[in-house]
Amino acid sequence: MSSPSPTTESRSSGVIEHTGIEVIAESERTARPRDLFWPWFAANVSVFGMSYGSFVLGFGISFIQATIVAAIGITVSFLLCGLIAIAGKRGSTPTMVLSRAAFGVHGQKVPGIVSWLTSIGWETFLAIMAVLATATVFSAMGLPSGTLVLVVATVFVAALIVAASVAGYHTIMKMQSILTWVTGLVTILYIVLTLPHVDLDAVMAIPHGSSQAVIGALVMVMTGFGLGWINIAADWSRYQKRTASDGAIVLWNTVGGAVAPVILVIFGLLLAGSDPELMDAVGADPIGALATLLPIWVLIPFWLTALLALVSGAVLGIYSSGLTLLSLGIDIPRPAAAAIDGMILTAGTIFVVFFSTDFLGPFQSFLITLGVPLASWAGILIADILTRKRDYDEAALFDASGRYGSADWTSILTMAVASVIGWGLVVNGFAEEAAWNNWQGYLLGPLGGKEGDWAWSNLGVLVALVLSFLVTLVARRGTIRRQEQGQYAATAEVR
Repeated sequence: MSSPSPTTESRSSGVIEHTGIEVIAESERTARPRDLFWPWFAANVSVFGMSYGSFVLGFGISFIQATIVAAIGITVSFLLCGLIAIAGKRGSTPTMVLSRAAFGVHGQKVPGIVSWLTSIGWETFLAIMAVLATATVFSAMGLPSGTLVLVVATVFVAALIVAASVAGYHTIMKMQSILTWVTGLVTILYIVLTLPHVDLDAVMAIPHGSSQAVIGALVMVMTGFGLGWINIAADWSRYQKRTASDGAIVLWNTVGGAVAPVILVIFGLLLAGSDPELMDAVGADPIGALATLLPIWVLIPFWLTALLALVSGAVLGIYSSGLTLLSLGIDIPRPAAAAIDGMILTAGTIFVVFFSTDFLGPFQSFLITLGVPLASWAGILIADILTRKRDYDEAALFDASGRYGSADWTSILTMAVASVIGWGLVVNGFAEEAAWNNWQGYLLGPLGGKEGDWAWSNLGVLVALVLSFLVTLVARRGTIRRQEQGQYAATAEVR
């Protein structure tokens, strides 16, 4: 299987981007840091974010604690995405190709497979939520919500996601800039209309929770927001000018991703804290429960906003999962890769919506399990990026005999060990639906076991992230220095 040419000139037919994992040519690198605001804001302004208010309070913490958790967890998680986005500017290739500098050209396939499975899984989950939300809102309006509606919704949602992801970067950026205004305005309308449901006395009366519960809520928020996007963060910064400021890239990535979710989660806390019945209902049907607070006349705009926001997030994921598929060595055009992943998403949505009655719980359990190795990978790559002082040797990212080598066993072993430790410090949140996944939590004994205070703190995700970061920062410093010294030598020879 041949490797792609390291550099590509502009290649497009109409609105379709044909550029795959190749290095973006200088003439194509015209984006500015503030352009990063649009895709991240549009993908995270979903009203679904309000449901996290119920999820966070479900840890048994107070409104004040939950507000601090939301503000810190969401902001820090998107800040980590911003740090990885720096690599996109430095190397002009997708995230998983840049990961080759830390794992080796072929060693990168280990985290690449985890990333691909995670992206496909979460975007399928978003598509499923969009289809089910359609039936829920239609039912609330007294309209037909049976099989025919589900079929039409599935076709519509799948078509939007596949068409946008196949069209590629430029189309998605334009689409996201429009969706930002549409979803933002309707979300503001939702907040205004539901504000009378807030009971501040009831909210402030919620008692404080334990430190373990606070940590658990913090990790859950980080995983549900920024860490859920971290494996694709550089895909949207690879078109940035080389002169773009690293700090500006981090800033706009963080602001674009975090500002809407922070507001939405805090308002969700106010709603859930005001009404225990709503809090319970959100856990079973997030979109439908939030819709019950609205007058009939606004349900259509609410539904369209929820639908478009979920589709917006799925588009980013499917576009990037296609790039990840190419980085694994699949030699096909980028639009074909996006289409393949879109078809997998469609098949998964059809199966869950029409044929499965007990698949969603095990499905989410599997995806949450993948969050541990993904957090480890993120820690390794962030440490690698912060240690480097120069841009990447772009040609070597496609050459197993180049300075980055075929496989970096330090990174691979770090990810393996951190994952084993991380899995031992988390518990399966869907123990009944996914009993096959109850092997997790084997290191929780000294912390009170699987029923102790630390069991639901999701400590393993945080441990995998931090441990991998610290080990890489120390163990690979010399390797990175030698890689960059070789780059200096190569530059000197050219001169």
